[in-house]
Amino acid sequence: MATTDVTDAATRIERIATTPDWYESYRISQAIRAGGLIFVSGQAGFDESGRTVDGGFLAQGRQAFRNVERVLAAAGATFADVVKVGIYVRNMAEDLDKLIELREEFLSLPYPADTLVEVSSLAQPDWLIEVEVTALAR
Repeated sequence: MATTDVTDAATRIERIATTPDWYESYRISQAIRAGGLIFVSGQAGFDESGRTVDGGFLAQGRQAFRNVERVLAAAGATFADVVKVGIYVRNMAEDLDKLIELREEFLSLPYPADTLVEVSSLAQPDWLIEVEVTALAR
């Protein structure tokens, strides 16, 4: 786990990163630990080489959730610590049932709060889903 402390212990902001750090070149932290919480930046369906996975929405969704899981692990957390999820999709009408399937696969009771938004595009033109979470830092 790579971390960078920015302030004193009372107001510590700690950067969480994995190797490879897909977002370093964009000047984005994969996650930040602050105030007893972990804020994970949006993760999409790309593999460790940065390529979007093949197989459509479910394949990208599973990879996006696995990427979130990897960043959470670097911060010492799991999906059981997640209290809020933000999910951005390109086609709500087509993919809502698949999204519910992904939530059942990766999340459990008590299900975290969630915001689900349809967007016209994501950072890469072939991305179909992006997932961000907020988790408790234990």
